[in-house]
Amino acid sequence: MSRTPGIARIAPGITLALALGAHAVAAQSNTPTRRAGGRLLASPSTLTDLSPDPRTAEFRLTAAPGRLALVPGSLTDVYVYNGRVPGPTMIVREGDRVIVHFRNDLPVPTTVHWHGLHLPAESDGNPFVPVAPGEQHDYVFTILPGSAGTYWYHPHPHHQAGYQVAKGLYGAIVIKAPDDPLPASLSEKLLILSDNRFLGNGSIDVPDESTPQGGADAENGREGDVMFVNGQVMPALTIRSGEVQRWRVVNASASRVYRLAIPGHSFLQVGTDGGLIERPVEVSEVVLANSERVELLVRGTGAPGSSATLQSLPYDRYIPQTRPKGWDVPRDLLTLRYAAAPRIEGPGVPARLRVVPALDTARATVRRTVVLTQHLINGKSMDHHRVDFEAKLGATEIWEVENLVGMDHPFHLHGFQFQVLDRNGKPEPFRGWKDSMNVPKHETARFIVRFDDFAGKWMFHCHILDHEDHGMMGVLEVSP
Repeated sequence: MSRTPGIARIAPGITLALALGAHAVAAQSNTPTRRAGGRLLASPSTLTDLSPDPRTAEFRLTAAPGRLALVPGSLTDVYVYNGRVPGPTMIVREGDRVIVHFRNDLPVPTTVHWHGLHLPAESDGNPFVPVAPGEQHDYVFTILPGSAGTYWYHPHPHHQAGYQVAKGLYGAIVIKAPDDPLPASLSEKLLILSDNRFLGNGSIDVPDESTPQGGADAENGREGDVMFVNGQVMPALTIRSGEVQRWRVVNASASRVYRLAIPGHSFLQVGTDGGLIERPVEVSEVVLANSERVELLVRGTGAPGSSATLQSLPYDRYIPQTRPKGWDVPRDLLTLRYAAAPRIEGPGVPARLRVVPALDTARATVRRTVVLTQHLINGKSMDHHRVDFEAKLGATEIWEVENLVGMDHPFHLHGFQFQVLDRNGKPEPFRGWKDSMNVPKHETARFIVRFDDFAGKWMFHCHILDHEDHGMMGVLEVSP
């Protein structure tokens, strides 16, 4: 199967966001939650804005141990943000000054990384600034113009990111634009996708690396056999025939790549990691690597009273010797249930969404090569005391990321968004802002980036969390 989604004509569509999650047993849910078997999809709760100032968004976020019903029939010891898995969604606007009062009530150090956001290094939540158990830390940053899109937050402590995400620490961020070109009448859905693995007693299965399964997890990245959408197993989402929905999709899995498709339907892709792209593009499927986001329009083309299934189709990202059993079987994620009401006529979609100014390759002053092997970048493992790349504030650079091994590696750059130029010499089909990109086995991708606004030390790494925790990460220092 092609790793690049098929592109066809422009047509109406929807927007998605995916990840593991469940609500605390004692917590109230704002929307219906049901178990597997077609229960209605629940939206994650939202963070409460504490500020009376309309241009300031102020929140309290606490990471703590919890005990939740992630799967039917048992309670699971987890880590939670504000009592929830996934954590509450942070909704802000371009121009907002954001203040997050974070408290760590976990028994271990942690951070909160604001994945994809362009912000000061001291508020990035990287491993350089851990928050010790019992301590508090304020993350303060401003949402800059042009940032509207779908992002997420998760812990980023060195050697422990994968474990803490597996325990339940992640949540979505939605940044609103004052001039969103898509019709306000579109029903908007957030889908956070993740997977997990459990022992017979309901506890989360994170085996020691010395065991066969633990060794396979270290190589492949840990995957689970239970698939979640907003903390639910195989929920249902209702749509009316002819209706157009906007789906914001987040892949919050530690390593799984989702190849999303709805048989008999197409998607209209309107956005990627950094918000809207220039023009809608019709695709039959979307390959979403871990940490990536996508915005889709989905038109209800089915008959009233019918149903369809959102699936993750087989995708071979693995080393052949350690492919997990069942990797080549489609996974059902969600039922798209058509209302019995008559078909309606959905709104039109603009042919042009926004301008994404191209970064000028002629202005690139540095070209770098990043070589990915198993658990290493450029032959080195992560060292907090070493700077791997030095750049000047305001500089434009081109990075070539080469994957030398027989499995995919999703590459993530902190703090700055980039534009993918080409893959194996073939130009990217459309321009958009990215902070993560998948580099398939034995392939090469190039991107261009400009280091604007914020000096400091930044991470770049493979976003398979087991690989990141094993040191597949480097340090970029941007100096004034």
